[in-house]
Amino acid sequence: MSERILIVDDDLDSLKLIGLMLQRHGYEVMAANAGAQALTKAASDHPDLIILDVMMPDMDGYEVCRRLRGNQNTRAIPIIMFTAKTLVDDKVAGFEAGADDYLTKPTHPAELASRVKAILARSAGKRRPEPSRGMTIGVLGAKGGVGTTTLALNAAAALVMAGENPVIADFRLGSGSMSLMLGVDHTSGMANVLSKAANEIQPALIEKELLTHSSTLRALLSSTNPQESQIKYSVETAVAVVNNLRTLGRPAIFDLGSGYSSILSRLQLEMDQIILVVDPYHITLAMARELIQELENASTVANRIHIVVVNRSPFNVPWNEVENFIGRELRAIISDAPELVYQATRAAVPMVNLQPTAIVSTQIIKLTEDLNTRIRTMAGSQLMT
Repeated sequence: MSERILIVDDDLDSLKLIGLMLQRHGYEVMAANAGAQALTKAASDHPDLIILDVMMPDMDGYEVCRRLRGNQNTRAIPIIMFTAKTLVDDKVAGFEAGADDYLTKPTHPAELASRVKAILARSAGKRRPEPSRGMTIGVLGAKGGVGTTTLALNAAAALVMAGENPVIADFRLGSGSMSLMLGVDHTSGMANVLSKAANEIQPALIEKELLTHSSTLRALLSSTNPQESQIKYSVETAVAVVNNLRTLGRPAIFDLGSGYSSILSRLQLEMDQIILVVDPYHITLAMARELIQELENASTVANRIHIVVVNRSPFNVPWNEVENFIGRELRAIISDAPELVYQATRAAVPMVNLQPTAIVSTQIIKLTEDLNTRIRTMAGSQLMT
């Protein structure tokens, strides 16, 4: 059965043009030329995707999107905003209203078809059967200030875009910049969980503390309250958090911060894959080389450490010298994008959602695709053993 797409636009020519293009790709098309009509059709016909214009006379697309997300029966339907509005603020407003993607008119038919296919694949992916034991990815910085949290957050967001159902957790009590990146001023989710005894931690407890972002990414967040950094918790409690999050996320991603502690030395053993984030400077690379040795000595899992370089300056060690220095191949090189980071933080949206075609976004998406392939191969092997 072909997927059903509801097109909402008060311009009849646009309705016909988009409808014909989608029909040629094998989709079943429905149409609405006003916001109220779109809400009625979405509730009664429950399409697989909605392509929603912003500028309509009775109710603008932002309000339609908010009402769809506020209705239990329609909140899960993916939405692509499609409009002539091109300013960043307009795109931000679309994502804040709950849109999954944003296209500006005019657009090439091939781009629209590609976006539609990707969104539908993501939606279908959420219904795929999953292995009972979730996989884990730890993101660790060789030192502070190399972009570890930004990479962890955007990797998780890229997995959502790819149709996976990840959950991300921030273990950095009192330094929870991830919460600020998602527009959350006050959250004590991780602190509340880590304050419990290990035997008290269950999936239901963690689910109560999970925040669900407008992008549908689920996160167990730390705050920037310095008092939280004083919370003492046991290794057993930390491991219990990881093991319970395995059952809630496919995969579960952990921002482990930087440095090496007794807690981290135990937590890293629970990581099926580790992304080690470095910047290409000799001091950082020397620290990374020592950390890699420690991580490898502590685990029997081969090839689980992936080195990712984040470029922040034109005065960097060349990538081939980086590989020679640390004795490892690089998994990815991520470009610096301070303006996009600023825009994404201001919009409280991950970079890969705000501008999925930006160079840095495509680099992160490619990295997560590679890791996800590896994770699914590992999961498949576990099911067969």
